[in-house]
Amino acid sequence: MNERYVLGLEEVDGTQVAVVGGKGAHLGGLSRIAGISVPAGFCVTTDAFRRIMAEAPSIADRLDQLSRLDPDDREAIRTLSAEIRRTIEGIAVPGDLAAAITRALNRLGEQAAYAVRSSATAEDLPTASFAGQQDTYLNVMGPAAILQHVSRCWASLFTERAVTYRQRNGIDHRTVHMAVVVQQMVFPHAAGILFTADPVTGNRKVATVDAGFGLGEALVSGLVNPDVFKVRDGEVVAKTIAAKQRAVHALAAGGTQEVAIDSQQQEQPALTDAQVVRLVQLGRRIEAHFGRPQDIEWCLVDGDFQIVQSRPITTLFPVPETGDQENHVYVSVGHQQMMTDPMKPLGLSLWQLTAMVPMQEAAGRLFVDVTRRLASPASRAALLDVIGRGDPLVRDALETVLDRDGFVPSLPDAGPGGPPAGGASAPSEPDPAIVPELIERSQVSIAALERDIRTKSGPALFDFLLDAFEEHKRVLSDPLSMQAIMAGMEATWWLNDQLWEWLGEKNAADTLTLSAPDNVTSEMGLALLDVADVIRPHAEVVAFLKDVQDEGFLDELPKLAGGTEARDAIESYLDRYGMRCVGEIDITRPRWRERPATLVPVILDNVRNFEPGAAERRFEEGRQKAQQKEQDVLARLRALPDGDRKADATKRMIDRVRTFIGYREYPKYGIVSRYFVYKQALLEEAERLVRAGMLPEKEDAFYLTFQEFHDVVRSHQVDDRLIQQRKEAFRSYHALTPPRVLTSDGEAVTGAYRRDDVPAGALIGLPVSAGTIEGRARVILDMADADLEAGDILVTPFTDPSWSPLFVGIAGLVTEVGGLMTHGAVIAREYGLPAVVGVERATRLIRDGERIRVHGTDGYIEILRDAAGGDQAG
Repeated sequence: MNERYVLGLEEVDGTQVAVVGGKGAHLGGLSRIAGISVPAGFCVTTDAFRRIMAEAPSIADRLDQLSRLDPDDREAIRTLSAEIRRTIEGIAVPGDLAAAITRALNRLGEQAAYAVRSSATAEDLPTASFAGQQDTYLNVMGPAAILQHVSRCWASLFTERAVTYRQRNGIDHRTVHMAVVVQQMVFPHAAGILFTADPVTGNRKVATVDAGFGLGEALVSGLVNPDVFKVRDGEVVAKTIAAKQRAVHALAAGGTQEVAIDSQQQEQPALTDAQVVRLVQLGRRIEAHFGRPQDIEWCLVDGDFQIVQSRPITTLFPVPETGDQENHVYVSVGHQQMMTDPMKPLGLSLWQLTAMVPMQEAAGRLFVDVTRRLASPASRAALLDVIGRGDPLVRDALETVLDRDGFVPSLPDAGPGGPPAGGASAPSEPDPAIVPELIERSQVSIAALERDIRTKSGPALFDFLLDAFEEHKRVLSDPLSMQAIMAGMEATWWLNDQLWEWLGEKNAADTLTLSAPDNVTSEMGLALLDVADVIRPHAEVVAFLKDVQDEGFLDELPKLAGGTEARDAIESYLDRYGMRCVGEIDITRPRWRERPATLVPVILDNVRNFEPGAAERRFEEGRQKAQQKEQDVLARLRALPDGDRKADATKRMIDRVRTFIGYREYPKYGIVSRYFVYKQALLEEAERLVRAGMLPEKEDAFYLTFQEFHDVVRSHQVDDRLIQQRKEAFRSYHALTPPRVLTSDGEAVTGAYRRDDVPAGALIGLPVSAGTIEGRARVILDMADADLEAGDILVTPFTDPSWSPLFVGIAGLVTEVGGLMTHGAVIAREYGLPAVVGVERATRLIRDGERIRVHGTDGYIEILRDAAGGDQAG
């Protein structure tokens, strides 16, 4: 009966996480791998923990309180978790449980020293390692001390750091239980950590070994810098030998202590190269067993390696699955689309089905394989040129990969492989009339989609949508549409290149494109100013909107003085723009029409920060600035040698850019308009599944791909476990940062600007909208949290078109993601906002509220702190 409380490691495998926790399950799995040595031991199971928890009913009440706390309320978490730990440690281990543990010790040898390790059911998981969250005790001697440390391990489930970690990962404290691993203590010559993939770059073919003398605790606690070895293809390719002045050794009477290392030994390597290579071979065997890269703790004892822990490396960005062994180079779609958050499976599959090129998925993000285009000289040059103009970091990352001999295969020339990149010769002349024609075509096609989809349901809906996706792609790939887009982009490049060469004028096109016509995204921001004009005179409406908490507020507005006009203005706005939202390339994201309350804070900012008629004034001011700039540039050109020819060519390019650059935003508007139609039809199908009892909630369908959703509708069978696994995986993807460039080796290549023309300490980015502005930085991670004043500078990870209503009220823009022709850059130029994009870690390096200076012409940001680290007032 008592034996259910104790299991030998040899009885345990990876299927028993619920019984022995993550660490115990992994150690059991390790002990079954041929050639891997694991110190002997046993697990005190989670049944024992549950029994202890039942001894103190008050703990359940405290866990309920803990679950309700805000993860940022550190003081409350600290106090409550300490109470729980004291309660658990104060519970005497019942006699039969103590006897079971003592019998297991006797089988191993009662007088030996042991390591007593916590093993929670929510640790060492594929999506969350929980490394360092619970406690381990080394060199514990005697049954009484071991029982005491088992109790401490149980209590360590509720350390402040473990509680906070679980809350931030959305894990209920009441669902996590603690097992304890008791292992014979080993006394190593050296110890350390082996990562079977490079933890910095993500490269799966490079293993990293950290090594020091004595127990590994010296490295884990940061007491010493380790020796670091990098191994690839069975060879040490790099190593750094540290001066290891201290070590942690076991005491004869139990416990551990720090000791000084003899000066002659300090700079000796803890391992030989041959030992490092042998260790990595063992690591590869462990990695193969668990099926993913591992973080492995090892000890070197009498010339042999003992493995004391292995857990998955959860910080690595996954590699797209191709099913072949060839080298691949992937470019992030999210960085081009200004949306690097993970997407749900339905959103991913819809984007793939409607995209113009094949895309691979990893960690909820999409990537395009550019290997073949890099392989031939002509297509490589075109690709690098176009990408370099848009995002120099991507170009530099690709060039970094190309510099590695043999990674990208060399193929015969496959043609140009990309659009022309502009230059001194003027681009071909398009017909200005194609812009209204293209917009009309798109509107007619969307109207037909809305009409025809109304009669479709069940499997027939999915067949209809597959045809609709083909029409979607036909509209997107219309040669005239591509010609219009390229006309605006090429004219922009031509003006910037030539006016820099002829006049020394940087980014002249930024001013020349102010208030360009037919830009549906910039019109969207100005239109919300008009909504604010309707609402501003009605104090009762303004007061009501300040307290809006839910989506039913539009129905309540007509009860107020001026409320009907306010509702009609918002409804009219939603009729035109309600299909938009943050992260709109993911069909599963809630649209403004579905959650109109999202717009209320922006409307109130506009009411507070602007005078009536601001939209028309802003547009006219921009138009006049562009006109004045045009006159100035043409006059200066005519004063040059051959000036009339240069001025005439420039005038043609200015007319062209103003005619076509606004259309650059329209195809995306068409895409999201179609997406909202698709979404409404698919949600109706999901609602039918809910009514049939097959789905608990209609949003569960978002965790199915389009094809899987189709199969469910046909078969009336749902895999509930698959949906739950997808939810857990999606939650874990938020912790991963997608790289701009990713290789099939798993290496995340970030790229660099390689500039030396900026002040020391400045943050470097890509200049996308000219001008210099100084103001208060508002670091905003979610548009719903925006609280902006006139003159503020928006600092955010990325902005897609849905952010443009905020642009009318700010003075400048800084983003971590973006390029010259991404939506945020285009709209910043439309509104005349100095903007720098592609600034790595901007939201972490710039503090909310501090003053910064944005150099939108030269592409850098200065943080205006005084010598003491405070903010300068001006």
